[in-house]
Amino acid sequence: MIAALFPGQGSQAVGMAEALYQGSAAAREVLDRAEAALPGLLGLMFGGPAETLTLTENAQPALLAAGYAAYRAYLEAGGEAPAAAAGHSLGEWTAHVAAGTLALEDALRLVRLRGRYMQAAVPPGEGAMAAVLKVGLEAVRAAIADLPGVWVANLNAPAQTVISGRKPAVEEAARRLKAARARVVFLNVSAPFHSPLMQPAAERLAAELAGVAFADPAFPVYANVTARPVTDGEEARRLLIEQITAPVRWVETLAAMRAAGLRRFLEFGVGRVLTGLVGRNLADAEARPVATPAEAREAAEWKA
Repeated sequence: MIAALFPGQGSQAVGMAEALYQGSAAAREVLDRAEAALPGLLGLMFGGPAETLTLTENAQPALLAAGYAAYRAYLEAGGEAPAAAAGHSLGEWTAHVAAGTLALEDALRLVRLRGRYMQAAVPPGEGAMAAVLKVGLEAVRAAIADLPGVWVANLNAPAQTVISGRKPAVEEAARRLKAARARVVFLNVSAPFHSPLMQPAAERLAAELAGVAFADPAFPVYANVTARPVTDGEEARRLLIEQITAPVRWVETLAAMRAAGLRRFLEFGVGRVLTGLVGRNLADAEARPVATPAEAREAAEWKA
């Protein structure tokens, strides 16, 4: 059985999906629809500039379009439908598009608004995020236990946790964690994502989602909020709203997928971030990226 994975913000890169556009009719159809829905998106994806592509309101629809285009190229090449899917943060939206929960055009419009609302929730320069490496989750929790304004945002691997919050609190947490021999890397992001500070964005997005049709997914999509499979459209709607303020429980998500019998993972879209995280979390699983027509064909031929 194949599991589909879709990356989140940070994986975007100038030139993303251009090879898919040139080499796959199915991917081209997806990308043309994305351009029709958000004029100018393909030019930004293919040619940049990088600083504009990296803006949250641009990176999120670009990643969604690229991820779904790669998925469709894989199916076009004869790949089997996945038994389940998951996406890291923004990637959960792409997973739901692949599963038929949301129409592509609706999802693109909504994630552009999601990006704008997340950026507007906290003034620039007041928030921060940092990746904490070489120590476990318990050490991170101990360091921030008495610090107001900083929270665990992403649980990516046993020794890779991301914290998020108000900049002074994140900087103090980083000082404490470095003293405990952790490696701390501040992330180049524009807001403290996956923290309670994003509540205004969640409320604004909830109002937008109220008028959008959600179908039941064609295959289970594991939710960031619960690390459990979602098979109901209304539950998907609720969890995509909660996801904005809740941590991404990626370690538990991969463990739950492994417990369900999934051993082969395909990362659709851009980069190899999730491919690498499968290796860090699951000793007996395999993962491959699918970002080009050649990789789509190779993935379609992958046998257990």
